[in-house]
Order: sequence, then C-alpha cells, then structure tokens
Amino acid sequence: MADDAKMAVLEKKIEELAQRVGVLEDIHAIRRVQHAYGYYMDKCLYGEIVELFADDGEVHFLGGIYKGKAGVRRLYIERFRKNFTGGTDGPMYGFLLDHPQMQDVVDVAPDRKTAKGRFRCVMQAGLHESAKPAHTVKLPKQWWEGGVYENEYVREDGVWKIKSLNYRLVWNADYESGWAHTRPRYLAFFTETYPEDPGGPDALEVDKPVLWPETEVLAFHYANPVTGKPWKK
Repeated sequence: MADDAKMAVLEKKIEELAQRVGVLEDIHAIRRVQHAYGYYMDKCLYGEIVELFADDGEVHFLGGIYKGKAGVRRLYIERFRKNFTGGTDGPMYGFLLDHPQMQDVVDVAPDRKTAKGRFRCVMQAGLHESAKPAHTVKLPKQWWEGGVYENEYVREDGVWKIKSLNYRLVWNADYESGWAHTRPRYLAFFTETYPEDPGGPDALEVDKPVLWPETEVLAFHYANPVTGKPWKK
C-alpha cells in the first residue's frame, strides 16, 4: 500500500475513534445532567433544576405539557417550590423526597447535537412526625413512587441540556400498605391548563397516561439491541 493510501486509512481511523470517544463523553455528560436533576430534586433545589433545561425545553408530567423556560419555571418554581417548600429553595426539616436516577440507556445522534435517554426513578418520600409542613397541598405521611423517563437532550454551545423531560409516573403506594393496596386515583392527572390553573401546564396530553394498577408501556426510544428491531404493540 502506498504511503498516501496508508495515511488516508490512518486519518479515517483517527476520525472514527474521535467520534466514538466523543459519543462516550456525550453519554457521560448526559448521565451527569440527569443524575444532577435527581440530586437537586432530592433537596428541593428547584432554581438549579430550571437551569438544566434548554430555553425551548419542556416537561411532560401527569398528563400535562409545560412548554418553554416559562412553562418549566411554572412547574418547578410556581407549583413545586410554592407547594412543597413554602416558596423557598432548599431542603426542609423532616421532608424526605429522594429521587434516585437509575437503569439509564442513552443514545446520541450521529451528529452529536441531540440525544435520547431512558431512566428509572424509585422515589421515597414523607414527612417526619416532628416536622411542621410548609406544604400547601395535602400529602401522605410517607409514600413510595415509581416512574420512567423518556427524555430528549440537546447540546447548546457545547453544553448538554434537557430538551424534553417526559416523566411517566407508573405507580404510587402508601408505605404502610404497599402497592398491592394502592387506592384508586392516588394522584390526579391535569384537567385544566394555564392560566385557569395558575400552576398548570400549557397543554394536555392527547393520549392520557394511566396509573397503577392500570399498566402500559412507555415507548422505547431505542431498538432491541440484539435484533435491531423496534418494539411495537
């Protein structure tokens, strides 16, 4: 093989390796963003959470869609912060709200500008008997929650941000009785939008999600890694 041909082969190989390394770095950065989201949720740092989103980001939650940075702020600041911590950022005495992020599958687009990720959350939450709640909503004393994320991410100016956080709540349960005895309509889905509901979403999902004991499959963004075929109902 001529020297020019060898050089071309080496340059192509270097380019391929650089792409593969870049994708791995992207996956690490995206996992970091999502895991940071979970840690901030743990401690009610809602202002930090808003900064994780792109300017045109959105959140799908309880059958509603919060659109743009204004919608994201309405959910985390006007709804969560107001209802859970009395309008202030940071942990409250005796309030447990752990959001472990796990079981992640992240796929980066070939151009490395966008990505998709699936994560699972198993939440433990509750209020200690000695705590005086700052909540303006009635909450169970202690409860479990499980859900799945199917998210989209975008890289802006070299920084990965959340483009669409789609949290599909799967089940809730009181700690004492467990999920086998979950009461019907443990949480209500949104029925009104903003501004009728001051902390509500900008739009309602067309296909309403369901809640345990009803079950469904939140569509996978990835194909079967062995067969290469997408899952279909």
